[in-house]
Amino acid sequence: MSELEGHKAPRRRAGDTAVSEQAARAAQEARKAQVARVARVNGPLVEVTGLAGVAMYDIVELGARRLPGEAVAIRGDVTTIQAYEYTGGLAPGHPARGLGEPLSALLGPHLLGGVFDGLLRPLAGAPAWLEPGQSQAAASREFDFTPTVTDGVTVGGGACLGTVATVGGIGYRVLVPPGLGGEVARVRPAGPVPGDATIATVAGAPVPLTSAWPVRRPRPYRERKDADAPLITGQRVIDALFPVTRGGTSAVPGGFGTGKTVLLQQVTKWCDADVIVYVGCGERGNELADMLGELAELSDPRTGGRLAERTVVIANTSNMPMMAREASIYSAATVAEHFRDMGLDAVVIADSTSRWAEALREFASRSGELPAEEGYPASLSSALAAFYERAGRVVTSEGREGSVTIIGAISPAGGDMTEPVTTYTQRFVRCLWSLDRDLAYARHYPAVSWSGSFSRDDAVIAAWYAAQGDPGWAGRRSRLAALLAEADRLSSLAELMGAGALPTAERVTILAGRLIREGVLQQSALSVTDASCDSARAAALAGAVLATAERCQELARGGIPAATIEDQDFSPILRAREEAGTPDAVASRERMMLASLDELGRAGAPDGAEAAADGAAGAPEGIAAQHHQEGAAA
Repeated sequence: MSELEGHKAPRRRAGDTAVSEQAARAAQEARKAQVARVARVNGPLVEVTGLAGVAMYDIVELGARRLPGEAVAIRGDVTTIQAYEYTGGLAPGHPARGLGEPLSALLGPHLLGGVFDGLLRPLAGAPAWLEPGQSQAAASREFDFTPTVTDGVTVGGGACLGTVATVGGIGYRVLVPPGLGGEVARVRPAGPVPGDATIATVAGAPVPLTSAWPVRRPRPYRERKDADAPLITGQRVIDALFPVTRGGTSAVPGGFGTGKTVLLQQVTKWCDADVIVYVGCGERGNELADMLGELAELSDPRTGGRLAERTVVIANTSNMPMMAREASIYSAATVAEHFRDMGLDAVVIADSTSRWAEALREFASRSGELPAEEGYPASLSSALAAFYERAGRVVTSEGREGSVTIIGAISPAGGDMTEPVTTYTQRFVRCLWSLDRDLAYARHYPAVSWSGSFSRDDAVIAAWYAAQGDPGWAGRRSRLAALLAEADRLSSLAELMGAGALPTAERVTILAGRLIREGVLQQSALSVTDASCDSARAAALAGAVLATAERCQELARGGIPAATIEDQDFSPILRAREEAGTPDAVASRERMMLASLDELGRAGAPDGAEAAADGAAGAPEGIAAQHHQEGAAA
C-alpha cells in the first residue's frame, strides 16, 4: 500500500532553498516583533489577544519567563493557549509572542540512555524542582561520527550520511531530513563532533547532527507493510496466548494494584526490540525512580552493556504540569519513528493513557467544550485512534524496514472496564492484555486474564512460528486456552456442588487448569531464572504441563480415582519454571513427572484393569515425545 498523501513531503530544489529559508526567517522575525498580551488565565488555559499571524498548534511564549504553550483555538483576535508549564504568577497584561513553529522534538543520538520530560527537555543535571521556562537545548557532549558519503553524490530524503557510535550498540544513522534532496557537499570528516554540529550540506541546506520534528506530525515513509513477526516480550502468558506483532498495538487495562506498571516494566526490560521508549505519563515518581535504578543496573543480554543505554525514558510524573502529559505521548511516538527510519524496531510503552485522557478532560472543561461520556471531550476517540495509528511496520524512504510497536496502559477508575478510555481503545488495538483483580489478589502475576484478553494476530504469528521450525505453537496455544476455559467452567460448578460431586474426568480437568496456571502462566519478576523466558523454554514448559495433564486424563479413564491423582506430588513440573533454566532441564522434569504418574497407574489400577492402565501409560508417550520435540524445535 502506498504512503498516504498527507505523509508525503515535497522535494526541495537547490535553486529555491535560500529564498524560502530567507522568507521563513523574515516571517518568523516579524512574528517575534509583534507583542501580544495575556487577556485571561484559567490554570493551563490562557487567552491571548493581538497575536497576529498565529496558526493552530503554533508555540507561543507567555510572560517574562517565556512559558511555552500551544495554540489550540483561534476566534477572531483571541487565541486560546494550552500552557505546558505552571502558570502561577502569569496575569492579564503580560506579554506573549508566537514563534511561528509547532511543538517539535529535538532528535539525535543524545536521546539514547537519556531521561527527559514531556516536552523532551533533558532532566539529567536538573534540580530537584524544575524551574518553569526552560527550553530544549542541543546535546552538549560529543559523538564519534563516521561519514558514509562523499562530496558530490546525490541523495534523497532519508538517505544515510554517516553513523554515530553509541554506547548501547545501536547502529545510529544520520539521515537526510524528509523532503530534502540534492547534491552533498562539505561532509564533515570522521572524528568527534558536538551535538549541534553540521555534518554536511544537501542542496545547499545544512544537515545537523540533531534535528527538530513536529511531534504531532507522523514522519513520512514509502510503504506500510503487514506485521508478520511477533515481539518477544519474555512473558509467557503474552508470548504463548496473546502475542503482539512488531509494529502492532496492545492495551493493558487494569485497576489499582493489578500489576500494570510491573508488567510494562518487565516488557521494557526483556522484549527483543532495538530501542525502547518508556513514557511515565502522570504516574507516581517513586515508580519511575525505581525503574530507572533497575535499568541502570540491568545487563543488556544483546550487547552486554546496560539496558538503559538503548532506552529513552520520558518522565512526566503526576506532580509535573498537567498539559505536558498531553504532549508526552506524541513526543514518544516521534522519537520511536525517528529510530524506525533507521531500520530499527522501536517500542513505545505509555503508562498510562488514562492520565493523558484526564488531561484532555480537564482542559476541555476549562475551555467550555461540551462534555461527552463521563466528561471526556467528544474528540477522545479520534485522539486515541491517531495515537495508535502511528504504530506499524513500514518501508522507509530509502528502502529499510523498521517498526513502531505501541503498548498503552489504561487505569480505569474503580476497575470499571466499561469506561470510555478502555472501551474506545479496544476498538483500535490488535491485542488486549486485561488484568484481573482476583488473580492479582491471589498473587498470581502477571495477572493477565485468559478469559478477558485477546490477540487478533494469532494466525499470522502461528505462521511465523511454523516458518521458524515450530509448527506446534498454534496447537499448544489452542490446547492451553481450551483447558483454561473448561477448567473455569467446571470450577464454577464445583463451587456450587462441591468438587466431590463431579466425575473423575472433570476433576482432572480442573487439576489441569491449575497446572497450567501455576506451571506456565505464573512468572516472578524477582526470579533470576524466570523473570524472562525465551520461546524455546516457554514451549518446553507448555509441552511438559500439557503432557502431564494428558497422562492424568489417561489415568482417570483407566479407573484411577480422582482423589488419588489430585494427591500426587506435581512439584517437579510446577517448580520447573523456577528451577529449570533450559529446555533440556524442563524435558528432564517432564520425564520425571511422567514416570511418577506411570508408577501411580501401575500401583493404583483396579483388578482386571492393569493392562488398560499400562496401555494408558504407554499411549501418551508419543504425545509427550511430540511435546518435547516441539519444545526442542522452538
